[in-house]
Amino acid sequence: MGTGSAPRFGVEEEFLVVDPLTRGPVPRAQEVVDAARPQLGGCVSGEITTWQLETRTEPCASAAEVLDQLRQARTEVCKQARDLGVRVIASGTPVLGATLPPPMTQGPRQTRGQESFRGLHDELAICALHVHVELPDRDHAVRVSNQLRPYLPVLLTLTANSPYWDGRDSGYASWRTMTWPRWPVAGPPPEFASAAHYDEVVETLLAAGALVDRGTVFWDVRPSASHPTLEVRVADVPITAEESALYAALVRALVAHLSARVEEGAASPQIPGELMRTAYWRAARDGLCGDGLDLRTGRLTPAFELVDRMLAEVGPVLAANGDAESVTGWLASLRHGGIGAQRQRAAQRRQGKLTDVVDYLAEHTAG
Repeated sequence: MGTGSAPRFGVEEEFLVVDPLTRGPVPRAQEVVDAARPQLGGCVSGEITTWQLETRTEPCASAAEVLDQLRQARTEVCKQARDLGVRVIASGTPVLGATLPPPMTQGPRQTRGQESFRGLHDELAICALHVHVELPDRDHAVRVSNQLRPYLPVLLTLTANSPYWDGRDSGYASWRTMTWPRWPVAGPPPEFASAAHYDEVVETLLAAGALVDRGTVFWDVRPSASHPTLEVRVADVPITAEESALYAALVRALVAHLSARVEEGAASPQIPGELMRTAYWRAARDGLCGDGLDLRTGRLTPAFELVDRMLAEVGPVLAANGDAESVTGWLASLRHGGIGAQRQRAAQRRQGKLTDVVDYLAEHTAG
């Protein structure tokens, strides 16, 4: 995986902490975080529930650098978890034992969130992958966000990794995605005319009580509230570090490609809201195992055809970054070996038990 001259980028991964006997989530994430912090410093932290933790990379110049940092973080948190008698898994949702509501971390911000969102917190034990791509000009970042909207369902199909919820198969490839539309500020973002327009809308949402603060803008693409980046948040956390790194390389290439399109003055795609919702639903339900909605034509199209079309668009950027061969190989492996949701289900079929799914995830999260 090459270095190129593309913008720097970084990755945040969220994980669940589970009991090795029951395989259900346990509220011991902060113990793992505390044990891993001497090695990982600020690159590991707790999450909104005490079942979850998050790791993050520093800004990186290459996919190889991202992968190295992701592997280091996963190795460390998995080691510390084992020493504490628990396990860490990379899955968008708990497979077993998602007792509701989940135990929440404590603090003034969390209290405000509970007062505002109430029962929405009951299914908040979900784990995503966030990719930050350096775009310090916020007006430009907002315009790139507009261009990204039609690609979001396609990106979701590649990382769908949450078929189970509370001990049952949801029938979806990404059940995590289906929990988000209930939140007032989540899912695909609207189109914005400028950074000032974005800020105006966010201020209105804050005044309406739809946000706790600017950090609770949960749109699947947003200018970061704390970094000079565009943050792409549509993905379930993948099972392996390599998948996360290569997905991030693909996202960086896509952002760079669309950034050039913005500089050329391209108009934002106009997508009816009902078509976007349907495209998300198809992507969350079937992943790569069926048809997706082509947002250019409104027609059902084989999901891999949509992926191949996106790859053809960003191919020159991937090649310039030295990532083309690696990303193409990863996509070929998804075609033959399946996305995360398929591999979770295959693990269950081998023995017929959901506990085997959790064991599979624990093994490959750390691997």
